[in-house]
Amino acid sequence: MTQISDDEARRAADLYKLYGTERAAAKAAGMPKTNFHLRLTRAAEKGYLGTEPVLPGYEIKRTTAQYDGAGKFKGEFVTQHKESGAPFEIPEGQILKGVSAYVDADGRTRAKWIKTKGDTAVPALVQALKGVFDSYKGRAKPVPVPRRVDRDKLSVYPIADQHNGLLAWGRQTGEAYDLDIGAKRLFDTSARLIAQSPRSARAIILNLGDWQHTDDQRNMTPRSGNLLDVDGRYYKILTTGVRLMMSVIELALAKHQHVLVRNIPGNHDPHASVALTIALKAFYHNDRRVTIDDDPSDWFFYRFGATLIGAVHGHNVKPDRMAMTMATRERKAWGATKYHWMLFGHIHHETVKEVGDVRCESFQTLAAKDAHAHASGYNSGQSLQSITLHRRHGEIGRHRINI
Repeated sequence: MTQISDDEARRAADLYKLYGTERAAAKAAGMPKTNFHLRLTRAAEKGYLGTEPVLPGYEIKRTTAQYDGAGKFKGEFVTQHKESGAPFEIPEGQILKGVSAYVDADGRTRAKWIKTKGDTAVPALVQALKGVFDSYKGRAKPVPVPRRVDRDKLSVYPIADQHNGLLAWGRQTGEAYDLDIGAKRLFDTSARLIAQSPRSARAIILNLGDWQHTDDQRNMTPRSGNLLDVDGRYYKILTTGVRLMMSVIELALAKHQHVLVRNIPGNHDPHASVALTIALKAFYHNDRRVTIDDDPSDWFFYRFGATLIGAVHGHNVKPDRMAMTMATRERKAWGATKYHWMLFGHIHHETVKEVGDVRCESFQTLAAKDAHAHASGYNSGQSLQSITLHRRHGEIGRHRINI
């Protein structure tokens, strides 16, 4: 940062006194307001602006009122200190290491110290994805293209909150669950569900977020830092998740001529979802029957005939705003379609809310309850569904596999 001289500080103080506001003084000085503010702050520190509150670059720390013996107000003392800086953001390439806090006798936070460290997740992701690709070398021949399909139908397979790597102790939660149990459950359920679904020409595998239970090796939720019960090393969880999605895609290819895959970021896996998409995009880049949607947005929109489909994880937005976002961002498709359908996950419950003519629908998870969910009394069911859409008539059927 450029050092501000005393002469520059005095000049800024004189202009401020002359024009009365920072904006006017900065304009007279012929410089951006931000640069002028720095000079004015230095002038305040040097005492060139006097001591009348509140000085530029300072903020009031405390005020004290003084009264005489009769209770009559005599005066007020104002203590100022340098104004606070901008809100802290973790620098790029760093991750949260720890947080220390200074609290008063009532347990209220008075100050906080944030510690960061270099992010080691990227090398782990690279090694994990390389291991997945190596394991698929020399795989079996491509799945034969199904011949008898209905081109007026689309099958949608929403997968909500798979939480690969979640660990649950059966004695504590009532149901044992780990990485292997979760992967086997989704594969077996998907196989049964796809076998029951109509032979539509096209299918969408829609990962509604939280495919992974943990985003990196810290085993904490990225935003809130909540500790997670996790089964296995991050490398193992990530590679299992990629292989599992590949297996579901192979199942769908045996039934449908073309498969579109979209992985929506969740609050548990905002970065791991990107790794999953990159891995699938690289693996299927020569397969014309598979499209990996690598749109980096948290939102998904797709038009099929008379139906406009939308999806988002749901941790940042409620159904009312989902519907408005669909109408705003997809104006042309909105006006050209009769049926509007928003899908989301996150809450692990099956709900439907109509907002105008938009059907906002959440889906159950196949995952078991972890210790936190069990202790909190969350009791949602477990199922996987496929929904069939007709090009002209919208939704015409559903299939469900319950756990």
